[in-house]
Amino acid sequence: MHRATRMAGRGDWPVADAVGTVVLDYEARHRRRIRLVCDNETPVLLDLEKATALRDGDGLALEGGGWVAVQAAAEDLVEVTCGSAHDLHRIAWHLGNRHCPAAIEAESILIRRDHVIEEMLRGIGAAVKPVMAPFDPERGAYDDKNQVHGHHHD
Repeated sequence: MHRATRMAGRGDWPVADAVGTVVLDYEARHRRRIRLVCDNETPVLLDLEKATALRDGDGLALEGGGWVAVQAAAEDLVEVTCGSAHDLHRIAWHLGNRHCPAAIEAESILIRRDHVIEEMLRGIGAAVKPVMAPFDPERGAYDDKNQVHGHHHD
């Protein structure tokens, strides 16, 4: 079995060296150690130093050479839209206030299905539409990948 011991973000690894792809949903992309199977049936042991949130387009470096591409799986989500940018900003605030993971798009927000949140959003004027799409929410403000110029908050 191949062993992946480090990851690199989208654009920071040689895509041409990929020996396979793992398609994972949002929950399965936050791991430290797990057995994975690539789309071509190649088994891979993910064995990272610490739990890491993998994103669509990331690569996993294999011991001995080669890479595995990470692809976000389509999931049962909700697309949230509003009549104005101001209303969408209000909706984003309400979702953040509830610590709801969200993928922020230009004119919509994607969240995971939750009937309570969906009802709340409708109640404050949002349009809510079920969709199947990859879910790659915003990283938290203190996530290592969001640090600017190596600055970390300790």
